[in-house]
Amino acid sequence: MPVTLILVGVGIPTSGLLREGRRDPKTMEWIYQPIKDRGRSPNDHAASQHERRFQTVDLDPFRYTAGREMAAWMDHLARLEGHLRLLNDTKGMLTGNDMPEYLFNRTGGVVGVLEKLIQHGCRRAIEDKSERLTKELFNQFTVTPGDMPDLDAESGEQPKIPPHKPTPGKKKPKGRNTVFDDDGPAAAGETGSRR
Repeated sequence: MPVTLILVGVGIPTSGLLREGRRDPKTMEWIYQPIKDRGRSPNDHAASQHERRFQTVDLDPFRYTAGREMAAWMDHLARLEGHLRLLNDTKGMLTGNDMPEYLFNRTGGVVGVLEKLIQHGCRRAIEDKSERLTKELFNQFTVTPGDMPDLDAESGEQPKIPPHKPTPGKKKPKGRNTVFDDDGPAAAGETGSRR
């Protein structure tokens, strides 16, 4: 029975995952032969059995320079927009006006950074009760490597995050102190005593 597996990872060709190896009995670490070539090879000695069975596909960040690349970015944003769970209508929230270009500049086209930016934005939109993602809202914070603690920076898993200096958000006006307000005279027919 044929099976297709789609696995996602960083640095797969150099990880040793697809190469045959042996375990060092002293250190209990896996030891792999050096890579003689990349990917599939007609040289039976260059690639392991696993390497020949898998096809690796590099997924680079989105680009925003040509028509097809822009269309792919817009399509991705439109699909994300369809999954937003905010009270306001989300149509056009990520794809309208100059928001696609803004989001590309903030994320460099990296899906993981975009995901964190939108997660933080949704959380803030819910907290401030605006229920809307806007540039003004996104400008209030930045995505940092600390937002992706499960990604190893040394192995190249953490993407490059474009720099952004957060701007303070609008402060909500404080409610007026009503402690010393005079309620005025009692209504006609109302007595001072209550039962």
